[in-house]
Amino acid sequence: MSWFKRVLGKEKKETLDKGLEKSNRSFLDKMSRAVVGKTKVDDEVLDELEEILITSDVGVETTIKIINRIEERVARDKYVNSSELDKILREEIMGLLSENESSNFEGLSIPTLPNGDPYVIMVVGVNGVGKTTTIGKLAYQLKSKGKKVVLGAGDTFRAAAVDQLQIWSDNTGVPIIKQAMGSDPASVAYDTVQSAKAQGADVVLLDTAGRLHNKINLMNELSKIKRVMQKVIPDAPHDVMLVLDGSTGQNAFEQAKQFTQATEVTSLAITKLDGTAKGGVVIGISDQFQIPVKYIGVGEGMDDLQVFNKAEFVDSFFKKN
Repeated sequence: MSWFKRVLGKEKKETLDKGLEKSNRSFLDKMSRAVVGKTKVDDEVLDELEEILITSDVGVETTIKIINRIEERVARDKYVNSSELDKILREEIMGLLSENESSNFEGLSIPTLPNGDPYVIMVVGVNGVGKTTTIGKLAYQLKSKGKKVVLGAGDTFRAAAVDQLQIWSDNTGVPIIKQAMGSDPASVAYDTVQSAKAQGADVVLLDTAGRLHNKINLMNELSKIKRVMQKVIPDAPHDVMLVLDGSTGQNAFEQAKQFTQATEVTSLAITKLDGTAKGGVVIGISDQFQIPVKYIGVGEGMDDLQVFNKAEFVDSFFKKN
């Protein structure tokens, strides 16, 4: 590995550590209180741990899985020192994340399609989760990797959404396709993929309306967008990325539930982890929905939308200063 890559990797890990600092501090403080005066992992410690995981927004179902696994280890090993709990917990959470085979996304690599069509990423999520910002940062990073990117302003119901995406387009030098406010989002999607194909683009990042209205309407709207795009690129979209605000904790679980019922979500981006102690939501959502987390947002900078690496995430989450 080159010196440049080592330095860049170290800087990204430091940013991740800083971004998860609140989650890390909150979790470790609770853990230290749970094991104070204890020499072994017993039922009382496990009850405390269960409460800690749930209040850290790991989610009830995932918490129960983790506790059951630790109980099995305690029963098997007969005596587990309380000082080992941190290590055991790391191992079991890593195990859960590893069961989702695509938990580690291979960098910003975009597959090259056999027919040369652009790779279409349709981005979904409610207003306020950082959807447009995620698109802008991803466009910047992909362009920096030498990819030709086209943005589609498919959220035609909010002037602010189109304006915000236009600003990202201006700042990154990535072209944008847009129409008048109130236009049919499917029409914007059609124009975007048609233009991207004509330009020989590598990637399309298509924004969509961030309204979590009733599930049937949402399903119909997203289905129509897909059908229209497929008139130009038959297998589009190649990725449906759901953006969730990690700082909302359990509300992010509910949003994930609603969107996965309305459309086939194939990847996740979890934002705003730097301003919250709710980093455990990444563990729970990845486990419960079995959808790969591709990106996490750990800061305001252009490079602070990071490719999710489960080993580095777990290390930062449990890091002791």
